[in-house]
Amino acid sequence: MTDRNSLTAEGTDEVRSARLKRYARYNAVFIFLIIAFILITIVNINSGSVQISVKEILRIIFFREGDETAYSIIWKIRLPRIITSAILGGGLALSGFLIQVFFGNPIASPFTLGISSGSKLIVALTMIVMIQYVDAVSSFVMVVAAFVGALICMGFVLLASRKVKQQSTLLIAGIMIGYICSAVTDFVVTFAEDTDIVNLHNWSMGSFSGMDWDDVWMCFVIIFAAFVATFLLAKPIGAYQMGEAYAQSMGVNIKRFRVVVILLSSLMAGCVTAFAGPISFVGIAVPHLAKLMLKTSKPLVVIPAVFVGGGVFCMFCDYIARVAFAPTELSISTVTALFGSPVVIWMLLTRKR
Repeated sequence: MTDRNSLTAEGTDEVRSARLKRYARYNAVFIFLIIAFILITIVNINSGSVQISVKEILRIIFFREGDETAYSIIWKIRLPRIITSAILGGGLALSGFLIQVFFGNPIASPFTLGISSGSKLIVALTMIVMIQYVDAVSSFVMVVAAFVGALICMGFVLLASRKVKQQSTLLIAGIMIGYICSAVTDFVVTFAEDTDIVNLHNWSMGSFSGMDWDDVWMCFVIIFAAFVATFLLAKPIGAYQMGEAYAQSMGVNIKRFRVVVILLSSLMAGCVTAFAGPISFVGIAVPHLAKLMLKTSKPLVVIPAVFVGGGVFCMFCDYIARVAFAPTELSISTVTALFGSPVVIWMLLTRKR
């Protein structure tokens, strides 16, 4: 009896020790992400043709005083762009996470399945048509158009998933849908005659430039609402990851759950495309890196880590896009592909069946 009690005590100590190590790892990852977020924010604010000291930046942000030129640069140009890149980056990474959960495939994302390209096509068509009747297209209209485009392409992918059993073939079908949408978009942009949509080509390549505070608040409301809804789905997502049968046994309504996941992922991917254009590899690389650092796929922990990690990743890539070949600015999708594609290649090489 004594031996049994001692074994039980040792087992309890091991479980407690493992739990403490796990929590310590979670805390370390989130502390790292927060520090990285703060550092990349400061670096982004301080980078550009006009150099502003950190002391001056802090005084302008917190006390609203300082040189008038520096004040305008920070509050009207740099801060809106930085905040928008953080919000949209987090939303895009979270959208990729939801799509990976839905299809059970770590390589699925809004970009690889053609969802971002579908949003780009509908937004481009909407802008070209509406510019004939109004002087400017509102951000709300662009978000709605992008959301509709994302849902249309998601519908095609879902139809393909019913006919195709292999996940690799499904990804190829999504990539082909994306190429078709991109080709039609390029055709429309090339032959558009209205000079008011000259910036449409730059937008179609992906960029966070030109953001203002109205864009910031619109992105914040949409992405934050989607983030909260996704976080509230943490328990059903965890059950769904264990299999549909297990999820049903836990009381999850599979049909309703799938509809909500599709709507949330399409909304976030569409919002990102509406404001910044199509951005590649964020939805694939960031969720995988978050799980790798946390060493868990528990949604309650992974969801906030993916969101913050996506913001840090996009802010870093936007910094590279601005300063690498200044004053020439690279498209954000070019930089995200440069840093995200090696992660995907590594995933393919190390993935075990």
